[in-house]
Amino acid sequence: MRDTIKILSVVLLLVALLLVVPRSGSFVVLLATRAMCFAILAMSVDLLLGFTGLPSLGQAAYFGVGAYLTAILATRYHIGLGWDFWLVVAAGMLVGAALAALFGLFALRATGVYFLMITLALGQCVWGLAYRWNSLTGGDNGINVGSRPNFGLDLTDETTLFFLVFGFFATSLAALYVLARSPFGRSLEGIRERELRMQILGYNTWLHKYLAFVIAGAFGGLSGVLWAHINGHVSPETVVLTTSVDALLMVVLGGAGTLVGGAIGAGIVFALREYLSTLVPWWQYVLGGVYVLTILYLPTGLMGIPAQIRQFRVADGKGGRSGKVKPLASAPS
Repeated sequence: MRDTIKILSVVLLLVALLLVVPRSGSFVVLLATRAMCFAILAMSVDLLLGFTGLPSLGQAAYFGVGAYLTAILATRYHIGLGWDFWLVVAAGMLVGAALAALFGLFALRATGVYFLMITLALGQCVWGLAYRWNSLTGGDNGINVGSRPNFGLDLTDETTLFFLVFGFFATSLAALYVLARSPFGRSLEGIRERELRMQILGYNTWLHKYLAFVIAGAFGGLSGVLWAHINGHVSPETVVLTTSVDALLMVVLGGAGTLVGGAIGAGIVFALREYLSTLVPWWQYVLGGVYVLTILYLPTGLMGIPAQIRQFRVADGKGGRSGKVKPLASAPS
């Protein structure tokens, strides 16, 4: 019953987003479009962190290869500007998955903080290639994508682009939710809680983690393809470490292991950035303070607030605050 209520709540939120945002002005439409694109990246991080227990700082690498692939195909070969846009989407996911398959062979040899540092190093390798490979990536100048695709849908219109990205976001959320609720997803949760026990039960835990790593890379590549057309420019800033850190913090802010939490975290971060940057020049410190307070006082993220309220009510009821006065406990002997 509780799962059904959660699903209905998410569906209502998506419907509200679909109805309200297009009527809210071009700035809000563009902001929501960017946030949904990053929400796909955050959900891919959540698949690793929240469900498998693998904190990754290399997700920007798959985001970047998807974005660079889109920009290169569009500017040099004029591919992806018509109906072949869908081929570029598939290619971006495949390239992201292939790079994750390669990186996973190295990263999954370690656990804990060592896994975190390896993913960080591998992500920085991709950033170095983007920065130094001038003939392909344009170096520090990057690549201007130019015109957006037109395949019956004129994506030069921001509202039409919003609807397209919303479709990808909703589909990604549904696909990852089905994956998380499947036996494979349940096994990932078992690995997160007690990997040794899963090994004793006969599960190939390394293969499960490897497949989760590859799937997360595929969705990272998808978000990169969309970002290239939304932003219109791809540069080494796309694959910088900050991108991975932002995605990780979005998941922590919204609530790891919920998928929706990553999307909510992405929306809050983008909204706070745009609002705070118009108020104070040191808005980064305010956003950092929000992260710190969330980790200290909401370790389960914003999605964990209902559970904490229920725990407080249970503790309050056991404490006898319902109107009855409990006798004082006797002093210990």
